[in-house]
Amino acid sequence: MARISVEVERREQILSAACEVVSELGFKSLRIADVARRAGTSTGTVHYYFATKTALMHAAFEWNFERSLSRRRPILTAASDARERLRAFIDSYLPADDVTVLAWHVWAELWVEALHDTELQELNERVYGEWRRIVAGIIRDGQDAGLFPPDDPILAANALIAMIDGLALQVLLASTSMSIERMRAVCDQVLRAMGLGDG
Repeated sequence: MARISVEVERREQILSAACEVVSELGFKSLRIADVARRAGTSTGTVHYYFATKTALMHAAFEWNFERSLSRRRPILTAASDARERLRAFIDSYLPADDVTVLAWHVWAELWVEALHDTELQELNERVYGEWRRIVAGIIRDGQDAGLFPPDDPILAANALIAMIDGLALQVLLASTSMSIERMRAVCDQVLRAMGLGDG
């Protein structure tokens, strides 16, 4: 049993290191040696778990998604009303701290690589299906409670997710016209315009 937990821990260290390296250098510049050094292990150990750079990064993209979801579970199970949950969920996606910025960098790399990789396209499809399901679920809860208008929750979820993605990319690219504060203000305004915010 101890062997299994050591292997799980080592795999986690490698995936975490891969996400850090891809966030800093990008997928194209990433080398297995960089990941091994960051994880405090050898290239042979990395290859023991992941035969190729592509296999490593597919697993790292998947791991990044699972971690993103785990960070948001407390929001989804909070006892607050749907309006508060939706606001908290959106706030959790603002690239405002090191953990979220790193995750966004990994997402951006996944999107670029998925243009040429059908397996990553499938992962992207699954990830976005999950995000849509979560956001649409919060909107349905709000509709059931009479807080939100009876619009199509899937359309509303798609609009919100697309808005967050687009604004976050501008923040990550250090756009002079899109700061974290401006992103938050735009999100607030759009939520109000859609009848999903306060006021």
